[in-house]
Amino acid sequence: MKTIQLTAKTQKDLLDSLLKRSPNHYGQYESVVSEMIARVREEGDQAVFDYTKQFDRWEITADNIRVTQAEIQEAFDAADAEFIEVMRRSAANITAFHQKQLRSSWIDTREDGSLLGQRILPIAVSGVYVPGGKAAYPSSVLMNVIPAKVAGVGRIIMTTPAGADGKVNPGTLAAAKIAGVDEIYKVGGAQAIAAMAYGTESIPKVDKITGPGNIFVALAKKACFGYVSIDSIAGPSEILVLADETANPRYVAADLLSQAEHDELASAILITTSRELAAAVEQQIEGFLQELSRADIIRKSLEHYGYILIAESMDAAVEAANAIASEHLEILTQNPYEVMTKIKNAGAIFLGEYSSEPLGDYYAGPNHILPTNGTAKFFSPLNVDDFMKKTSIISYSREALERAHHDIELFAGKEGLTAHANSIHVRFEETD
Repeated sequence: MKTIQLTAKTQKDLLDSLLKRSPNHYGQYESVVSEMIARVREEGDQAVFDYTKQFDRWEITADNIRVTQAEIQEAFDAADAEFIEVMRRSAANITAFHQKQLRSSWIDTREDGSLLGQRILPIAVSGVYVPGGKAAYPSSVLMNVIPAKVAGVGRIIMTTPAGADGKVNPGTLAAAKIAGVDEIYKVGGAQAIAAMAYGTESIPKVDKITGPGNIFVALAKKACFGYVSIDSIAGPSEILVLADETANPRYVAADLLSQAEHDELASAILITTSRELAAAVEQQIEGFLQELSRADIIRKSLEHYGYILIAESMDAAVEAANAIASEHLEILTQNPYEVMTKIKNAGAIFLGEYSSEPLGDYYAGPNHILPTNGTAKFFSPLNVDDFMKKTSIISYSREALERAHHDIELFAGKEGLTAHANSIHVRFEETD
């Protein structure tokens, strides 16, 4: 990790460095992804089958593309019983948290006969992408599917790549059963996103696609946005720890490494007012790297995107944290709740030394699908509203419209839209 003094210049340089990790900076892959999407859109299943054979190296057909109930049950039965119970408890926490986000339709009536309201309904079909490859993430299945279930989505489609043997990771299938996925298809990559966006002979078109993936998946979601809704174009994982001299350096080091192990582009940042803590954290990191299984990935992540920033004051540290707008923000200070009130931008905030980031990844209940690359300044974690659509309701009586019609006609006239004005005027032309 690079230890530097926090100044306006070093903060700007850091932000510039972090932004290079954004999927928006990988334009060299866009033409490849566009070609894949176009082919899936035109050829349907055949394109999906060809790409699956090319990238996943197994023969997929219309007969074996969908995961059967027998395969799901086999994976569920083979799973570690204790792990199944842990996933059930996690699912219960996620469900309870997201149920509090539910909102109801509403109607407001007035004495003049006007009626205004909003109708809130779930989308019909939700699609979730679950990565395979280097690692499988059953937790992402729970986090993507459960908010959709709570919202009332009637049909949930999942795509995930199979191995060369045509089998899907059993943990992924077990999580899908617990979460309540309706259909699972053995397709990964940009071709899976295109298939859900446009539909093929085997894979139905969905209304929204959520879930993480590699750069090709991210760019495919970006390209398909508009034909289908998406959650976000997620970048690599990131964590920022705000700490003072009271923080436990062993805890801080462990928490930083919990995100650095995701991949070489992950970012781990410590902002502290204590040089002594900074030195102790570095020492603890070196100790952990001697024993952690993904040490090689962690070292590369820390080399490129690992920083320890020494701030003159906690206010300066908070200002930098708001500028970075990290996906995960831990506050390990003497009074974390006071510091939290000054935080404006973060995907998720973890308070105190017993609220480490993996608590949010797996168990607490808030969603772990969070805005990255500074987008916490204007995006939110995945939530129930992401699976809802809202329709406005308007009803005016003659009396109510009569009171407003001159105002509306004036407004339309100022915009040069005479047909708009006439649509109102014809209802009162006899009295005007």
